[in-house]
Amino acid sequence: MEAAARDLRAALDLAPNHPAALNTLGMMALNGGDPGGAVDLFARAADADPRAAPLLMNLASAHRALGDDDGERRALDRVVALDQRDLGAQIRKAQLHQRRAEHAEATLAWRAALLFAPPLEQRAPELDALLRDAAAYVAERDRDFVSTVDARLDRERAAFDGAELRRFDAAVDVALGRRRVYQPVCHGVHFPFLPADEFFPRHLFPWMDALEARADAIREEISALLAEAAPGFVPYISMPSGAPPTIWSELDNNLQWTAYHLWRHGERQDDACARCPATAAALNAISARPEIPGRTPNAFFSLLRPRTRIPPHNGVTNTRVTVHLPLIVPDGCAIRVGGETRGWTVGEALAFDDTIEHEAWNDSDELRVVLIFDAWNPHLSPAERALLRLFYETADASGHNPEAQRGM
Repeated sequence: MEAAARDLRAALDLAPNHPAALNTLGMMALNGGDPGGAVDLFARAADADPRAAPLLMNLASAHRALGDDDGERRALDRVVALDQRDLGAQIRKAQLHQRRAEHAEATLAWRAALLFAPPLEQRAPELDALLRDAAAYVAERDRDFVSTVDARLDRERAAFDGAELRRFDAAVDVALGRRRVYQPVCHGVHFPFLPADEFFPRHLFPWMDALEARADAIREEISALLAEAAPGFVPYISMPSGAPPTIWSELDNNLQWTAYHLWRHGERQDDACARCPATAAALNAISARPEIPGRTPNAFFSLLRPRTRIPPHNGVTNTRVTVHLPLIVPDGCAIRVGGETRGWTVGEALAFDDTIEHEAWNDSDELRVVLIFDAWNPHLSPAERALLRLFYETADASGHNPEAQRGM
């Protein structure tokens, strides 16, 4: 080693800024217990070849051995400035900040390391163990942050009611990573610039109180139909023969999800309405129901049998809303629209945008029954509704619309 050091110093006499010679001498100094000398040699090597990340990493190691946190940070920052994806530099930065209890900076660096780390199957056991610890550290810091925010906000939230808090709470949940925002996906007409709300605020539907006042009478009518096993109950899903497998295949022509139609594609089902006069009257009293021949209104009793799930799906158009009036709801039933899940409460109506991904389930051992119908999106103006009617009627009469019965 002594002979090697002499030769390297002789090489430096010929080329004073030779990076490899400086680096090798620096490693000798560092391994020989001279971190100060190593810092000087590595610094000269890095200045001679400033884009060589390994030289800077060695410089950071020498500063660390010297107990110089600031020098280590400067060297690591130079590596990251060359390539933010340098996993070793991000790990060393994270360890430095964590050692100094600089938790915010450590969390950022550990996030970067986790982002740029190789896939699990390509990691050495030592690296995998280190990154598992890093993930646990980040998760703990996230929990601390969420707890701090929640504790502060909870003191102020008590002054506001649920309707005022709903959108704000959703915004905070998105910011904290507790939920995602689902965008509308329309399989028919998409009306731009309408608010994409999952569940609509109740105040937008002034007719809901009158509808709920008739809930008992409506429930008596569907209960009577069920008791007498009346005809007219059909599978809600009925796919054309030869259709390829879809998310609906399991429910295709399956009475686990059954409908009793009162209006269907704009056509009144006279026999059903005659059997359910209170329900028909309640629906007729809703001025916000769209009327477009061959498409809407639609209204039906939805029967979801025990242990049945309706898969996540999106509706046709955001020009309408879907309204539910729960009638028979055992425990274990719920609906998810986007990022919000609600249970049904018997007699309490709710309205949602069905173009946002939604699903429903009955995990009980009893039947669930909900009256479902469509209504105009309350954010559409009277003029927009009239023009939409004209559009649909023109499209359906043109001979160019092969899906005239698809719904609104």
